[in-house]
Amino acid sequence: MRLRGLYAITPETPAMVAKVRQALEGGVALLQYRRKLRDLDEAREIAALAKSFKVPLIVNDDVELALELGAQGVHLGRDDGDLRAARRRLAGGILGASCYNESERARRAIDAGADYVAFGSVFASSTKPQAVRAPLALFAIELGVPLCAIGGITLENAPQAIAAGADLLAVLSDLFDAPDITARAAQYRRLFA
Repeated sequence: MRLRGLYAITPETPAMVAKVRQALEGGVALLQYRRKLRDLDEAREIAALAKSFKVPLIVNDDVELALELGAQGVHLGRDDGDLRAARRRLAGGILGASCYNESERARRAIDAGADYVAFGSVFASSTKPQAVRAPLALFAIELGVPLCAIGGITLENAPQAIAAGADLLAVLSDLFDAPDITARAAQYRRLFA
């Protein structure tokens, strides 16, 4: 599986499912279900939707939920559990790791079995304004796995991240707050054409 393109991160809104459908219609490479308080019915709906569009579903922070949903993978941050244990549980699934602004953390994550690593916040983020900033120079490091840029990504600055070497653009606000989510997803998709 080639990990390249728009990596949509679900918004925590009441209309999440409808918004996710619109994003999928526009062309999403990867979908991350992120919800701080578990909502199993909603998670199942999102999983079914991703499956119907043949888009891999990654669950944020929760290996058990990923397994329960039959999701294609999980993404773990610094405090979300052991990557090696997650790798064993997921077998052939996709394992992603947040590496913030640390290339050494990325190397350790890859050694532990990560299939992609995320650096960010690459730009100022309205979702996580206190997030550490990650320089675009990190994307020039050859790590042997896809590199994901996250944090403050907009259609305007996305080309900078791609030019720097990002394979995936993790986007939440600029996608799901757009007046036409389907059209915005399609605009991101075209950046990778």
